[in-house]
Amino acid sequence: MYEILAKVDVAVKGKVNANSLRVNDNSKRAPETRLGIANVLFFALMSATLSDIAKDLDISVVTVSKALRNKGRISARTRSRVLKRAKELDYRPNWVARSLVTRRTYTIGLLLPDFTHPFFADIAKIIAETVRPRGYHVIISYFEEDPDLERVEADSLLARRVDGLILASSQSPDRLELFEELRSRKMPLVLIDRPIEGVRASFVGVDNEAVGKLATTHLIERGCRRIAHLRGPKIGLAAKRLNGYTASLKKNRLTAPPGYVVDAGFQDHSGYQAMKKLLAAGPPPDGVFCYNDPVAIGAMKALREAGLRVPEDVAVVGAGNVHYSDALAVPLTTIDQKTREIGARAAELLLEQIGSKGAVRPEKILIVPELVVRKSTQRPGFEG
Repeated sequence: MYEILAKVDVAVKGKVNANSLRVNDNSKRAPETRLGIANVLFFALMSATLSDIAKDLDISVVTVSKALRNKGRISARTRSRVLKRAKELDYRPNWVARSLVTRRTYTIGLLLPDFTHPFFADIAKIIAETVRPRGYHVIISYFEEDPDLERVEADSLLARRVDGLILASSQSPDRLELFEELRSRKMPLVLIDRPIEGVRASFVGVDNEAVGKLATTHLIERGCRRIAHLRGPKIGLAAKRLNGYTASLKKNRLTAPPGYVVDAGFQDHSGYQAMKKLLAAGPPPDGVFCYNDPVAIGAMKALREAGLRVPEDVAVVGAGNVHYSDALAVPLTTIDQKTREIGARAAELLLEQIGSKGAVRPEKILIVPELVVRKSTQRPGFEG
C-alpha cells in the first residue's frame, strides 16, 4: 500500500505512465484486483484539471475557475473559450480537492422516518431543489420509525462528513444522546415536522394542535356528533393532534364515547385495522379524524367493507394533502401541511447555519395548516 501511495505522489508530479502504476505490494491480492487498483489510480490522475485548461488557453487558474462558476468579471469570449475547452477535455470538478480547501463536502444529510410516504417524499424533493443551485447535494436515509436505527443512520451520515443535517426524528425527549453528539460535533441541524422537547435546534413544521382543531371543527360543522380519532404513532406530533381533537370537542360541548380514540400508526394498512377495531367495539361514529391521509385511506376501505358510505354515513378527514388524495373514488378532505414551505424554509435555515462563521440562534417556524374540503365530508344538508 505504501508503494501505491508513493507512485501516486510520483504521478501527481507529472511523471506518470502506464508502467509506473504497476502494483507490487507483495500482498495476496488477485492479479485482477491489483490491476483494478492501478486502473482506478491511472484514470483518476488522467482527469483534466483547472490547470490543464488554464495552460491550454494561456490564462490564469483563477480566471478558469470564475468562468466555470459564472462568477466575477469575465468577458463573454473568455467564458466561452473556457467552457468549450472544458467540454473538450471532459472536465469534472474535483470534489475531494474542493472539500480539502473549503473544509466542506457540499452534501446535506436528510434523515426521514419513511421515504415512501408522499409527505416526506415531497419535502425531500423541495429540499433538493432549494440547495442544488447553491452547489449542494442531498444524501437521503430513512429509519422506519425505529429510534435505534435512526441513530445508526445518523452516524453513517456523519461518517460521510455531511455539512449539515435535516431530521424528522423519532427520538423521545428522555433519550437525547443523538442530539448531544450532534451538538458536541457542532453539526448544523434543523428539525422538521417533529419538534423534540429539550433539543436546542431550529425547527420547521406545521402547528399540529391546529391540525387537530381544524379537522375536528370541520366535522362538527358538517353535522357530526359522534367523532372518533385514529391516532398516530407514539410521537409528539400525534399527541398534539390528539390535543387539538379533544380541545375542539370540549369547545363545542361534545364528548367522545369510550373507545373512540384508537391507535392507528401511520400507514394505510394500520388505518384499516384501526377502523375495523373501532367498528367492532360498538356503534359506528358519524365522523372520523385520521392522523394522516394514508390512515384515512385505510379507514375508508374498512368502512366500505362494513357497508358504510363515505360521507353519507361516516365523514372522514385526513392530514397531509398527499398528491393522490383527490384521485380516490371518494376524494379525501384533508389538512394541507404545506410541504413545499416546510422543505424550503428548512433548507434555507440549514444553509444559513452552514455559511455562518459563528453560532446561529435557533428559530422555530410554525406553519399555519389549511383545510382542503373534498367529497369525503360533503354530507347531505351540509355541502356548503
